[in-house]
Amino acid sequence: MNTKGKLGLGILTSLVVGNMVGSGIFMLPRSLSEVASPGGVLLAWIFTGLGVLVTALVFGNLGTRKPNLKGGPQIYAKELFKAGSKKSLLAGFMSTWGYWIGNLAGNIAIITTFAGYLSSFFPILTSEAALITIGSFTLKVGNALTFFVCTILLWGTHFIILRGIENAGKLNFMATAAKVVGFLLFIIVALLAFQTSTILPLVEPRLDEAGQAVSLFGQINHAAITTLWAFIGVESAVVFAGRAKKQLDVKRATILGLFIALAIYIGISTLVMGILNQDALISSQKPLIDAIVAVIGPMGGKILASVGLISLFGSTIGWIMLSSEVPYQAAKQGIFIPAFLKENNKKIPIFSLTVTNMLGQLFIFSTISNSISAAFDFVIYIATLSYLIPYLISSIFQLKLTITGETYQSKKERITDGIIGGLATFYSIWVIVAGTADIKTFSFGMILLLSGIFFYNQVNTQAKNKKQINHAA
Repeated sequence: MNTKGKLGLGILTSLVVGNMVGSGIFMLPRSLSEVASPGGVLLAWIFTGLGVLVTALVFGNLGTRKPNLKGGPQIYAKELFKAGSKKSLLAGFMSTWGYWIGNLAGNIAIITTFAGYLSSFFPILTSEAALITIGSFTLKVGNALTFFVCTILLWGTHFIILRGIENAGKLNFMATAAKVVGFLLFIIVALLAFQTSTILPLVEPRLDEAGQAVSLFGQINHAAITTLWAFIGVESAVVFAGRAKKQLDVKRATILGLFIALAIYIGISTLVMGILNQDALISSQKPLIDAIVAVIGPMGGKILASVGLISLFGSTIGWIMLSSEVPYQAAKQGIFIPAFLKENNKKIPIFSLTVTNMLGQLFIFSTISNSISAAFDFVIYIATLSYLIPYLISSIFQLKLTITGETYQSKKERITDGIIGGLATFYSIWVIVAGTADIKTFSFGMILLLSGIFFYNQVNTQAKNKKQINHAA
């Protein structure tokens, strides 16, 4: 088999780690401290880690049992219904649309965080000075410069990927290796500076918008949607299954990448809470840098900011690759807009890549009027909820296979996979319920999801034409 241009275990694992350990590692300590006490944060990490583990096992299992279904977890939606039926087509399209929109929002969370860490070297990126005032709207210098930095990073990455998937994957691998080494050094330094008194008390009330105290269980619920953001990307190897040298590497990369990311997240999140008190964490725009500066001074902040920039650059490459691959692979399955099939001479889905980044540019406009942290909080909620539907669908599809016995020879394997699929289904439902408790977030997420219906007719027309051709033949 020709493996030129294919992705091996190392690059697939780096895509998983690189896409998971992206913007979240830098901004989540602050976001989590807003909604939960240290005890609530740690429990949310544990519950989320277990939930994502069973979900990752579902992805790995489906990847080996259904290797023909390539392109990501949303592909399984069409398999829940009769092949070739309208329900199958609609389910596949809507699931892909939601997953793709989630990717778009996720890209911008990473890109805006890159701009935030660049401000460690160029403080003018946070300047509050007025640049232009039109009516009640004032464009600040910092916001305008942040917009340009984000735009340059977006389209610079676009042209890197156009040169070839394998080369872009190697860049992502090098960036991921650099970030893992950098975070290990951070953990060593933070261990030496950790103060138990700073993280205590582990459990204390948090107040909601109405000023009411939130219980520990309520804090875990609120933190669940945020901690899940850290693990979005665990399915990256599954999305690139069609470009893998070996299908077994897809499962290996998914599990290995998850454990590496989980160790980094829990270690750093805990240690930061032992260096910065809760008030300092909540008010921080760059919590990891503020923590390291408190330990070894400004030079440490510069070094960590450099690691952050390398990390976020690698994550930007990985996420844009993934985002353009999703609708391209779905179109190959006949459940997305046909135009997304267009490739260049290097087999890059050029139409998908271009449209993905053009829509991403629209999300970048959020940096014009919001602070970096506000933009980050907004997009992670929308993106995470968009991912949960395909995750839930994948778990249900595994349950379907175990019930029907399709692809199974052993009763023991059916029972084991049935339990894993059941746990993954329960977890997805739990986080969806917790994440949609806020009606504003739920409404906006549903609007983005349903917006895809305006483009469904193109997919439906293509399916009808294929049926007519098949009947004529």
